[in-house]
Amino acid sequence: QVQLVESGGGLVQAGGSLRVSCTASGRTFSIYLMGWFRQAPGKEREFVAQATWNAWSTNYADSVKGRFTISRDNAKNTDYLQMNRLKPEDTAVYYCAARTTSSSEYNYWGQGTQVTVSS
Repeated sequence: QVQLVESGGGLVQAGGSLRVSCTASGRTFSIYLMGWFRQAPGKEREFVAQATWNAWSTNYADSVKGRFTISRDNAKNTDYLQMNRLKPEDTAVYYCAARTTSSSEYNYWGQGTQVTVSS
C-alpha cells in the first residue's frame, strides 16, 4: 500500500503563485510514477503533470507547460507542484497520484486540495 497526503493549495489572485505538496509513505519502493491531476467543477478530471520516481523524467499538460514545475525532496518522499502565473481557469481540486510498478494506471490517490484563482 502507498499513502499520499497532500498539503498546500488555497486562494490566490491571477498571476500569482502557489505550491502544493504530496508526501508518500508506505511501499514507496513500488512507485514508478508520481502524477498531478485536477478537477474543476462540472468537468472531468484532467492530467496536469507527472514525474518518474527513480530516473527523473517529467512531462506536463500543454495548458500548464512553462508555468508549472514538479520537484521532489527524496529525503522526505515529497513531491511539489509549483504553480506560477496562475489563471482563473487553473481553479480546481488538485490531486496527487502514484502508479506502482505492478499497475498500468495510477492506483493510489491523495485526498485532493483546493486551488482557487481569482480574477
